[in-house]
Amino acid sequence: MKVTPTRIKDVLRIEPNVHRDERGFFLETWHEARLASQGIDARFVQDNRSHSVRGTLRGLHYQLETPQGKLLQVVSGTVYDVAVDLRRSSPTFGRWVAETLSAENQLQLWIPPGFAHGFYVVSPSADVLYKCTAYYAPARDRALKWDDPELGIPWPLISGCPPLLSAKDAGAPALREAETYR
Repeated sequence: MKVTPTRIKDVLRIEPNVHRDERGFFLETWHEARLASQGIDARFVQDNRSHSVRGTLRGLHYQLETPQGKLLQVVSGTVYDVAVDLRRSSPTFGRWVAETLSAENQLQLWIPPGFAHGFYVVSPSADVLYKCTAYYAPARDRALKWDDPELGIPWPLISGCPPLLSAKDAGAPALREAETYR
């Protein structure tokens, strides 16, 4: 596995070794010892799968008190995946990083605790799998305004159309009003 820091060094891009032949392919999606040696020392407690149609934007989500680290991969389709640093003590507070993840490129993204996360589906549909370091806690669940001008995330909206959003995401506060981490 090749692990590369992104513009925010704590968010890591993972390129697994893909073994292809006439039957298809094989790859390791998680190898604790290898990834720990690359700086991902995580204990996962929950796996999630999300299926979304083109134009869906999920996020930007995070949890207070029990922040989740997430290891993401796309098993069908393509998404524009974004992580926003919400750690006030961090020199990169309020900055974001994005990667295009797809079933074709097999890339993974490690987003450590303390970040908001979201993705936008650019293919007809997409299935995203992610491992989490903390259990989902609805009472601690928060969202950040996806189109906050202060963040300036250039979402690749299809034909300039507004994304499909949940009610929670549509009403999320901007960074200035959001609860964040220390």
